[in-house]
Amino acid sequence: MNKPLSLYAVYGASGFGREIMPLARAQLSRIGVSPDRLYFIDDNPSASVINGQMALNYDEFIEIPAAQRYIAIAIANSSVRETLAAKLEKDQVIPWAISADNTTVLDEVVMAEGGILCPFVTITSNVSIGKYFHANIYSYVAHDCVIGDFVTFSPGVKCNGNVTIEDHAYIGTGAILRQGTPDKPLVVGKGAIVGMGAVVTKDVPPYTTVVGNPARPLVK
Repeated sequence: MNKPLSLYAVYGASGFGREIMPLARAQLSRIGVSPDRLYFIDDNPSASVINGQMALNYDEFIEIPAAQRYIAIAIANSSVRETLAAKLEKDQVIPWAISADNTTVLDEVVMAEGGILCPFVTITSNVSIGKYFHANIYSYVAHDCVIGDFVTFSPGVKCNGNVTIEDHAYIGTGAILRQGTPDKPLVVGKGAIVGMGAVVTKDVPPYTTVVGNPARPLVK
């Protein structure tokens, strides 16, 4: 009787998940794993096959015999990512980190489990990154930055040196975070939202949305 093989999946078959699937397929190809061991997971799949990969709900995936199961969570909402991460841990599913083959990661970078680095992302030197980080295309993280858990970078985020970004912060497309200093890093607080194209020149309080150049709290 053949021993079950390990299985892999991208959780989320909407836009971001469909962007990540080719990266997942390529990453497995580099280590000789067949694409037929790779799935989409979605709570309500729109089709049985999406962009060439079989789509299942979570329970169906868990029921397939496997030596190990690896899942990358491609869900933009950080609270949902956290909830799913807890479910995976309970079910002994291994967090799967995915990185495009043209990402650049330099010296002394510590990255926790479950991160996703999209094409043309750069992480420079002496950077600490928490769990389930998403860095979308053309984003960068410069030297001496500290990034918390479940942080999301939209496309083209420019995070300069000596910046601290706390858990669940969301940085919008094209935002620029100015460089801090070793004794006074720029801080983006927990759950904060930085709007598209914002230029952040001073600290952002927790759970605050900032927009504009220079970035200021959004007034509703």
